[in-house]
Formats: sequence, structure tokens, C-alpha cells
Amino acid sequence: MKKLILIRHGKSSWDLNVRDYDRVLQQRGVEDGHLIGKALLKTSLKPDLIMSSPAARALQTATIVTEYLDYNLSSLKLNRSLYTFDSNELAVAIKEVTNEVDTLLVFSHNHGLTEFANQYGSTRFDNVPTTGVVVIDFDIPKWSDLTSGTTAFHLFPKQIR
Repeated sequence: MKKLILIRHGKSSWDLNVRDYDRVLQQRGVEDGHLIGKALLKTSLKPDLIMSSPAARALQTATIVTEYLDYNLSSLKLNRSLYTFDSNELAVAIKEVTNEVDTLLVFSHNHGLTEFANQYGSTRFDNVPTTGVVVIDFDIPKWSDLTSGTTAFHLFPKQIR
């Protein structure tokens, strides 16, 4: 059994003078990161591996949320493949995770994240909002066998604000 925790990066600035890759979180994105981190602290989720897109807004979100989890931030893996807006590329990155990892937490981007959740989970989302969390359980022995799973739950900042 494998468990995937997907988190979309927090609300970011749209400063046109900054490359997309370098955009940072707005204040609301920072606040929502703390809100989601505190909410996840109350769950039984314990990631074996946390991977993040290296884009500034995703890494900033990962750093904030990880503060609340029982996880050494220095073990966070940056994966350039997660700087994607395509669900198929996201799936490829997940399929490459080692089999020792049972619970994987991924910080990435839309539209790929929402499309992935819809393609591989059992609950349909029009849009996973910024700092939104979707948890999917997979009845598979290894990540390379990735196939349809069951959406265990989702958590959006609006639900707990």
C-alpha cells in the first residue's frame, strides 16, 4: 500500500518583472502554509519522503508546511521534474520513487496537480486551490506500478480558515 500526499504551492505573487520560477509567496500563501501545516499535524500522516519542485513558491510552501511534520527539512528532495504543469510528467516523477517509500509528500503546481488527482484519485476536483492537499491511497507494492487509487481525503485552506 502506498500513500501520496499532493500539495499545491501557496498563493504567489504575479510580479511580471520576476521569472515564473522565481515567484515567491504572497502573505496569504505564507499564512495558508502555516494553516495547512497545523492541520496536517493533527493527522496520522508521516511522510517517508518529501519532494518539492525547486520553484521558489513551491519550495517556500514546502519549507513552511514541513515545519509542522515529523520530518527533517534537510532530507527534503528537490526534483526539477516537479516544476511541471503536466499530470503525465508528475506521474513519471512519482513512478521513479524508490519502493522503500510508503508515504510520499509532493509539492507541485497546477494544472498538472489537479489533473493528476482527477486521473489517479477517486474524487473529482474542478481545481485544487493554492495550498490545497489531496491524499490518495494506492493498492500497489511499488510506485512504478502507479495506477488508479482512492482519494482518502482532501483539505483546502478555505475549509479551515
